[in-house]
Amino acid sequence: MDFRSRIEELLNGFLAERTDLFLIDLKISAGDDVTVILDGDQGVSLQDCLDASRAIEFNMDREERDFSLQVMSAGLSEPLNSERQFKKNIGRELDVLLKDDTKIEGELLKVEEDKITLVLRYRKPKEIGKGKVDVVEEKEIPYTEIKKALVAIKF
Repeated sequence: MDFRSRIEELLNGFLAERTDLFLIDLKISAGDDVTVILDGDQGVSLQDCLDASRAIEFNMDREERDFSLQVMSAGLSEPLNSERQFKKNIGRELDVLLKDDTKIEGELLKVEEDKITLVLRYRKPKEIGKGKVDVVEEKEIPYTEIKKALVAIKF
């Protein structure tokens, strides 16, 4: 079994026991630097990262292959890339970049198997007269149209 397959097998075994956690990304560099990014339905604790690290490291032979291992939680800078990640962020503001490079910002209202629904709030000019009116609309966006989606950071 090759190195990547062994890491994936150990990680999948750990995640089968911890169904509240899920894999976001597994990267293995040419120099055998292993980076595991996890997320969880209720977030990821330091202990969760330690447990995942131990599940991999304690079952690998460093005499056979030397590697470095880093296990971390998905941060706010990590794009949302799975239905499960979108579901845990319902009610939060998202910045969504579509494949046609259109940018949309809105509150995540609903997550379905093939699309998300955002509530967009903006002001537009009145059709008659001066001034602007507030507009609230729902926009459905299929996953296939999303290039990148991030949780909006507001201060």
